[in-house]
Amino acid sequence: MTALPLIFDAPRRGKPPRHLADLTRDEARSAVAELGQPAFRADQLARHYYRGVTDPEQMTDLPAAARETLTEALLPGLLTVVRHQTADDGRTRKTLWRLHDGALVESVLMRYPERATVCISSQAGCGMACPFCATGQQGLTRNLSAAEIIGQAVAAAAAMADGELDGGPGRLSNVVFMGMGEPLANYPRVRKTLDALLTPAPHGLGLSQRSVTVSTVGLVPAIRRLTEEGRNVTLAVSLHAPDDELRDTLVPINTRWKVGEVIDAADAYARKTGRRYSIEYALIRDVNDQPFRADLLGRLLAGKLAHVNLIPLNPTPGSKWDASPLPAQREFVARLRAAGVPTTVRDTRGQDIDGACGQLAAADSVDLGVPSVAVPTPSVEPPVELGAEADG
Repeated sequence: MTALPLIFDAPRRGKPPRHLADLTRDEARSAVAELGQPAFRADQLARHYYRGVTDPEQMTDLPAAARETLTEALLPGLLTVVRHQTADDGRTRKTLWRLHDGALVESVLMRYPERATVCISSQAGCGMACPFCATGQQGLTRNLSAAEIIGQAVAAAAAMADGELDGGPGRLSNVVFMGMGEPLANYPRVRKTLDALLTPAPHGLGLSQRSVTVSTVGLVPAIRRLTEEGRNVTLAVSLHAPDDELRDTLVPINTRWKVGEVIDAADAYARKTGRRYSIEYALIRDVNDQPFRADLLGRLLAGKLAHVNLIPLNPTPGSKWDASPLPAQREFVARLRAAGVPTTVRDTRGQDIDGACGQLAAADSVDLGVPSVAVPTPSVEPPVELGAEADG
């Protein structure tokens, strides 16, 4: 397998059509006024959108003559379902979406007895080049717009409300940025998405900060920015190795910011927010699952406001990587807990539906005329503030 370069700057592609979810409330009201309608129509559109209503005929509080104009201008279809796959007796549904330019992204809606969680994508592909990750091996196609990210959550909320998953109607309770892409490399749009997720209805989904998790492989400047801006969501760090020697290989961003720097940034976030952060650790057979690495991780995190979430690897087709056997998983857990580090093993969902992010996109890309691996781009030095490009 050829190693891909780290890519921090997303390739420039055609912008998606303007969408209500990309605009501030004032911007949306101005846009509506420009269409010759009262500004308050923007609030009506927002109410419909965040309830998952996109059919103009259902927007009966809008004048019939204005419905088509308003929806075409401010609620264009950005996400087209390519296909759904279900698993776990109908309690898990993975969706492959096609964007306006043919790029493919995925989201996964998972229903549990006490909650419903959607895992959403923030980029098409990923530039972080982790060799065991299906998305990382696709390379980075482009950043998603805020509306494209928000739309995945809105669709999941609507699916729950309509009872599309087994168990009847329900409510979306949790959102995790653990789909395709590195969220903090698309910081401005992820920040805007957080606003939409946390803003009460009718101008957002009204989720609690504790129910939203942002994952990162360790973009230290962006973690610090998240800390400084006073976000109080859950931070998850995809560590996958406790030592720099191995992590340089498994998570190439480690060649820029070492394990100690990443943990220091996460600790600062925990001090500022009072929130425990999560360490995501994919257990890979004979690679990072050795007892001595469990001990290293235990010493690294002992006494910190951290929790380890061990993930049995969901291998991609043809990959040399495989999940750790159960005895190795159990010993890893036992050693971490003996060090006083809270540890759980993630419930594996959707293994029979190409559960690893990127697998559906890779499988369908040829048919859709989209390359399964992005054209290699020379590695670039990260800008001072990652993902700091302007919105819009």
